[in-house]
Amino acid sequence: MTESSTAPRPTLEAVAARAGVSRATVSRVVNGGDGVREPLVERVRRAVDELGYVPNQAARSLVTRRHDAVAVVIAEPETRVFADPFFALQLRGISKELTAHDSQLVLLLTEGRDDHVRVGRYLAGGHVDGALVFSLHLDDRLPGLIHGAGVPTVYGGRPGWGDGTRGAVYVDSDNRGGAREAVRHLVALGRTRVAHITGALDQTSAVDRLDGFRDVMVDADPRLIVEGDFTPAGGERAMRELLDRCPELDAVFAANDLMASGALRVLRERGRRVPEDVALIGFDDMLPVAEQTDPPLTTVRQDIEEMGRLMARLLLRGLDRRSATEPAAAGSVAQSGLVGAPSSVVLPTTLVRRASA
Repeated sequence: MTESSTAPRPTLEAVAARAGVSRATVSRVVNGGDGVREPLVERVRRAVDELGYVPNQAARSLVTRRHDAVAVVIAEPETRVFADPFFALQLRGISKELTAHDSQLVLLLTEGRDDHVRVGRYLAGGHVDGALVFSLHLDDRLPGLIHGAGVPTVYGGRPGWGDGTRGAVYVDSDNRGGAREAVRHLVALGRTRVAHITGALDQTSAVDRLDGFRDVMVDADPRLIVEGDFTPAGGERAMRELLDRCPELDAVFAANDLMASGALRVLRERGRRVPEDVALIGFDDMLPVAEQTDPPLTTVRQDIEEMGRLMARLLLRGLDRRSATEPAAAGSVAQSGLVGAPSSVVLPTTLVRRASA
């Protein structure tokens, strides 16, 4: 056994001796407390670095009332989460923001409704400081369970799930405005039989994109609207149904890039040229999909990674305010569980024109 493997871990007393300050001063500095002059803070930090001291997380939590961990709850099964690049982009943004603030990401997925109770129980157990929740469905019990757990929460997507979401803080994209821009572009190209493959209509993003489609195609033939499920297979199925119903269609707006890629495969199978016979537009601008289709996909860009980053940033800012005002904040905690509830954010979208429309 090497000498390094048997060496004792540096203690607070050792750091205090190296820095020439009291143990209490070291404790306040390493645990994020206030009231220490900056020169002493620098001496303590230098001693911590020189000795390789690692704070005891349990002791730190007693002082700060923080666990430095955030739950990320995705209301989808793992087969969907790990197959859809949307989730990877959003998780990347969340992870970058949490890492920059020395917080850990705890990923919680739901395979079904039975998992909702498990997730709610875990959040109520005091293991994390807050939660970031996205991809909820209209009949999900999660918002009510999370609200009941009293966990500060920021949602991904416009709330519309009933219990526990009134006054919720959320980050979303302008789904309706982005859809309008896509359909207006198709109309400007001279297309008159414009179809829409919706997302799963138990999710608010899909509803908003359908509303944007209808804003432009006010008198759209109901046969030109088919519900998908945000997957490539769902796009294939919907495209086949649309062609069987309305073989004369000349444009398609799909509610995400994955469904657009599935629709493109079916159009090619049926001998339809894109964009000559049928113009096609997606939504998301996920580069692994949009730039690799043939032809490259015209799509509505939303900054998915930035959405994740902003969700984490709003939560962390709210937690900082909560810590700074406890215990006086007990009467001013908003429905979201965040003190002085930060404003929700809706990010703009842009149409990215490529070869498919």
